Amino acid sequence: MPPIALPHDAKAGPTKPEVRAVVGSKLALEPDDHFAEVGSCTGAITIEAAQRAGRVTAIERKPERLETTEQNIAANEDVIRADIELRNAEAPEGLPDDADALFLGGSRNFEAVLDHAVNTAVDRVVMNVSRLEVAGRATEAFRERDLLEEVVQFQVSHGYELAGATSFDSDNPVYMLVGSATPDETDGEVSQ
Repeated sequence: MPPIALPHDAKAGPTKPEVRAVVGSKLALEPDDHFAEVGSCTGAITIEAAQRAGRVTAIERKPERLETTEQNIAANEDVIRADIELRNAEAPEGLPDDADALFLGGSRNFEAVLDHAVNTAVDRVVMNVSRLEVAGRATEAFRERDLLEEVVQFQVSHGYELAGATSFDSDNPVYMLVGSATPDETDGEVSQ
């Protein structure tokens, strides 16, 4: 997948490239998938999903962030293959009823978004959280809805030169919840 350009800033995000790579692997988007994102912000996840999925619906409640998403999509039009629809709404309002995969980039209203995922049988659900307390609440919400397949916590560090050697600056840890609202037809076990 070609790298994406994010020349426009939303004063929040974007999701780091290493985190986006893991999100992409967990979503496992296919060309006929309809992908939905809650909290598009800079559009980084939207753009990468649009390189794989057939349709993308991105929800953003803040008009200025939606404009940033739009500008960054335009800057990447040569690598986008999907039809993208941007919606200015507060989720779960505006979410499609036929999404195959769903990404939650923020924690606002996540319980209602997860209810929507269950009610519409979204096959793959991924949520990123950066705050420990929210991660705990989100894990319980996934469990209560029988969505939870795994919780992943990871942290990325980037090297820099320090006194002629390499040292590292660490990014904040990310808690990633992965699940599905469709029955697992394999062994039925949940890993955590």
